[in-house]
Amino acid sequence: MEKIINNTLNLIYPPVCGFCQNICKDYICKKCSIRIKKYEIKNKNTFEVKDKTKYFDEICSYFKYEEIIRDMLINYKFNNKPYLYKTFSKIILNNKKICGFLKKYDIIIPVPIHKRRKQQRGYNQTELIAKEISKNLNIKIEKDILIKSINTRAQSELNKKDRQCNLKGAFKLQNMQKITNKNVLIIDDIYTTGSTVNECSRMIKLARAKSIGILTIAKD
Repeated sequence: MEKIINNTLNLIYPPVCGFCQNICKDYICKKCSIRIKKYEIKNKNTFEVKDKTKYFDEICSYFKYEEIIRDMLINYKFNNKPYLYKTFSKIILNNKKICGFLKKYDIIIPVPIHKRRKQQRGYNQTELIAKEISKNLNIKIEKDILIKSINTRAQSELNKKDRQCNLKGAFKLQNMQKITNKNVLIIDDIYTTGSTVNECSRMIKLARAKSIGILTIAKD
């Protein structure tokens, strides 16, 4: 049934390259694949985190948050273009090194947004990407463990110090037993100061997760 629905949607809304909007069944055309290479973080290395103020163990970001990547992420997040998740997901899933990094994890947790913000936006941009990765790599996704219980100000409006304070007490944990002794991957869209993923990681540590990794589309 899901396949039939997807095929029908593809007829009504043909798959397009997220960058140039030309019809493209792979959601990113060859021309744009070449064009965006200059924004890729070299080797897309996974960095082990040794900073004691961080609660996660390693982080991997795909792009530099610049120019066309920045514009596309802003469109995706704030300008009602949820379909762009297909392009971002495809880019990640096409990279064998990144997929190798992801497959180390037992559970994916997308950074949650408050229910009021989700109603306003219509979707959680991080959750859409996390679902696609979960489906293709067969990694379980959990959306009922980490909850955004306070509708905080947008992090993009704040400086580094205020970003850290803004999130204190904003998340709560439930069903903690699901991630005890598990390797947990947190997925977010943009890494700027790291305040959001760090606060999420701090909460997940309380559930005695075995390890915590971070994947973001871009790093500022």
